Amino acid sequence: MPKSYDIADCPVALTLDLIGERWTILLLRDLLLHGPRRFQDFQDSLPGVAPNTLSTRLKAMEDNGLVQRRLYNDRPPRLEYVLTDKGKSLGPIVRALREWGSKHLK
Repeated sequence: MPKSYDIADCPVALTLDLIGERWTILLLRDLLLHGPRRFQDFQDSLPGVAPNTLSTRLKAMEDNGLVQRRLYNDRPPRLEYVLTDKGKSLGPIVRALREWGSKHLK
């Protein structure tokens, strides 16, 4: 189970409980930049992520209503991940992180 800050009255802590695990922000970044993605797309984009970690992060994002899995092929069954409206609403946060990093870390 992912770690929790367990601070119910702090919106920042509650948000970090959803997106603060390693790789989650980068998964959001990929979905925001490229739209629906397949598991292999994430592995190609994030060479350091282990398959079991990727599965765990995507499942947590799905459980938290940030992404949904969508069948795009019946035979063989193939899935892709798409952002929900809740996930899309994190776009300004991810953009702000990118802009801050571009300004201060280059």
